[in-house]
Amino acid sequence: MEMVLVTPLLMVVLLVVVALGRLADARLIVDDAAHQAARAVSLARNERAARTQAGHAAATALKESGAACRRPSVTVTTSGLSPGANVSARVSCTADLGDLTHTGMPGRVRLVGTAISAVDSFRGTP
Repeated sequence: MEMVLVTPLLMVVLLVVVALGRLADARLIVDDAAHQAARAVSLARNERAARTQAGHAAATALKESGAACRRPSVTVTTSGLSPGANVSARVSCTADLGDLTHTGMPGRVRLVGTAISAVDSFRGTP
């Protein structure tokens, strides 16, 4: 009799743990995409290429990880790409957790990741 009462509670706890694990994984994926984008910006030779390469790097990182991100966006700060400067990339997207809404988790969560990378201080100016 006790198992009949406890089993639904255990199932709900298990589903919440799975949902939180998926949310943590999605956050790590977005942070990694931001890191990849920042690194791409730091390697670019001009600001136009930096923005293009950052978007491509973030999109590739999200796609290869199998992330369920909708409408990813990448914002970069280049600081003129001067040697020794810090550049940053901010990746944001909406993660779809719709299959876990019965656990009390929201169906969609907005995730944001930011990373900073240094431009090589010994490279020549473009």
